[in-house]
Amino acid sequence: MSQTVIKTDVALVGAGIMSATLGALLRRLQPDWSISLFERLDAAAAESSDPWNNAGTGHSALCELNYTPKTADGDVNIDKAININEQFQVSRQFWANSVDNGILGDPSEFINPIPHVSFTHGADGVEYLRKRHERLAGQVLFEGMEFIDDPAEFSARLPLMSAGRDFADPVALNWFTDGTDVDFGALTQQLLNYVGRTGADIYFGHSVTNLSQQSDGSWMVKVRNLRTKEKFTVHAKFVFVGAGGGALHLLQKSGIKEAKGFGGFPVSGEFFRCTNPDLITEHHAKVYGQAAVGAPPMSVPHLDTRVINHKPGLLFGPYAGWSPKFLKSGKVTDLPFSVKPGNLLPMLSIAPQEFGLLKYLISELAASRADRVNTLGEFVPRADGDDWEIITAGQRVQVIRKTGVGGSLEFGTAVVTAGDGTIAGLLGASPGASTAVPAMLQVLEKCFPTEYEGWGPALTEMIPSFGRKLSDDRDLFRQVWDWTTASLQLKRDDLAPPVGADHAPATAV
Repeated sequence: MSQTVIKTDVALVGAGIMSATLGALLRRLQPDWSISLFERLDAAAAESSDPWNNAGTGHSALCELNYTPKTADGDVNIDKAININEQFQVSRQFWANSVDNGILGDPSEFINPIPHVSFTHGADGVEYLRKRHERLAGQVLFEGMEFIDDPAEFSARLPLMSAGRDFADPVALNWFTDGTDVDFGALTQQLLNYVGRTGADIYFGHSVTNLSQQSDGSWMVKVRNLRTKEKFTVHAKFVFVGAGGGALHLLQKSGIKEAKGFGGFPVSGEFFRCTNPDLITEHHAKVYGQAAVGAPPMSVPHLDTRVINHKPGLLFGPYAGWSPKFLKSGKVTDLPFSVKPGNLLPMLSIAPQEFGLLKYLISELAASRADRVNTLGEFVPRADGDDWEIITAGQRVQVIRKTGVGGSLEFGTAVVTAGDGTIAGLLGASPGASTAVPAMLQVLEKCFPTEYEGWGPALTEMIPSFGRKLSDDRDLFRQVWDWTTASLQLKRDDLAPPVGADHAPATAV
């Protein structure tokens, strides 16, 4: 019996922020192209893009210390921070333009203004933040960042973190008022609503089981309806695999040489979620500390104000764990089935290289609830475990890339594209969702080089800094910043700071 064959110009695999972003871009750039999206779960953004599966930080290197490493001579390298911030500004512009054009609705549904704060303690930590501030504050993208080491000012801004704190141990903050909290689940849903109402076909409860390329470069995509068990084939000119942890398996099945050598190292995690409304109202910031020795960047401890469905919340974590699954809804066979002849040596070579990471994961797995509350106590000295519940975070798969005969573990995102541009996929984790727009622009540039040049004017309309660096153009940055702030309604009084925070800003040192 012959199977049904559906024809489409573009097949998107996965209903997360990446596929939603690419779908929205293509809808605006090439509205005559047909798009079909397939998601194995019954809802959009139900894995890594779900708001309770991530910290919701608009990652722009304002507070994340892993983007500003200390150098061997004691200085601070800010190159990665500038690059990450540049990428987030691109995403901000696309979202603002989408609001202006009615593609996205009420911005407060998915983005809210929250200060971004770096926190250290001890003499070395204070000195590090002082130097970090000196290096960043003069850069146009970071103008307005403050350095704070006065206990009274610390207490006024972060009352929950100051109560019961012994300030004999010196503390320091890098404070940036205009940070953001992003509900990537709500953002994904709004983008997919636009993609769907403009003619795309969206299939929930459908699993992509295989990919095979035809002689003309097109793809036969095998799909299974998980409700009816019906199987059918999709004939697509282009395929994007935005399936989170499931992307590696599908890219391997595609057989493209560019995916060979890639492996994945899964890391799971949990958060403490505050259940005490009084504590939630005492904190209004995303405060990031320093990672433990050997810990991956995604495990940097942070005390996070969240806004989901207009309701503020408070998270602390993440507490790292380990599972062989590549998705929360995945299988324990995900890791072993990802091992292929082409990535075996790279994956085996990681263990001796990443001994610190393995030691860290073992210690995290052995930690008790009391140990976790003690870790929280570094941020909230009077923490009471009864005020916090454990929730499971999203599963992350760190990229293992082949280098020579071995491999290297990468904490970031990697765009994988076939040489002929007919298929692409995204691997990796943080900063991930925050840089979805520049990542998908990279896909468009590599996979549609002829059309990309013609899309320039439309992309510049959506993203005024397209093709330019805001860090090199203060006037353009100010124009873009003021516009995106207004369009995304990021100057609002409905999210009030804690009581006692109505003070004059600390002097930037």
